[in-house]
Amino acid sequence: MNATSLSRRLVGAMTILVMCLMALPAVAQANTPEQLIRDSIDELMGDIEGRRDYYREHPDELEVVVDDSLEQVADFRYIGASVMGRYFRNATPSQRSRFVDTFRQTLIDTYAKGLVTFDYQDIRVLDNQDAGRYEDQASVEMEVVASDGTVYPVSYSLRQDDGQWKVVNVIVNGINLGLTFRNQFDQAMRDQNRDYDAVIDGWAPELAVDELEQGEAG
Repeated sequence: MNATSLSRRLVGAMTILVMCLMALPAVAQANTPEQLIRDSIDELMGDIEGRRDYYREHPDELEVVVDDSLEQVADFRYIGASVMGRYFRNATPSQRSRFVDTFRQTLIDTYAKGLVTFDYQDIRVLDNQDAGRYEDQASVEMEVVASDGTVYPVSYSLRQDDGQWKVVNVIVNGINLGLTFRNQFDQAMRDQNRDYDAVIDGWAPELAVDELEQGEAG
């Protein structure tokens, strides 16, 4: 397998890890974050497995499915503020809202296709989840097993908003994606002399393949 093929496979792996919760609606009957994740994964796998070929030929429809479901699963207002970090305070309400919309769309455009291209053996939520320190915050640990046997650990951070659990961050193979995006936003603001509009218009988050492959110890 050449380097290009390996990179594409790994990008596909990272895609499904990041998007597997965001690509389906929240389960109304789930009483705990762990059950929400378990039910969501089961539903996702059932839907994608039967329609991979269709979605490969109709990627726009897959993006619509992802977009329609994001509102119920991910707290993008919270995520957007976190990614903007210290720059959030001085941004105008319009800039804040526009960045949330832009950030959300870039994830849809970048990762939706990976849901039908990643070749996996198993996706499993781990047993014996640790209790969160606060009642309105939780984390759920899971693993994705690639076809070659490689195991990618994933940790979802959730917070309770108006009685509903929503995803606010994902850690893949020890790499904190929220922090990664925040650092990229900070660097873009430095490069653009703190021109909010220029940074938002040019926002194109990247995940380094080698960094994700090596994980936190890499």
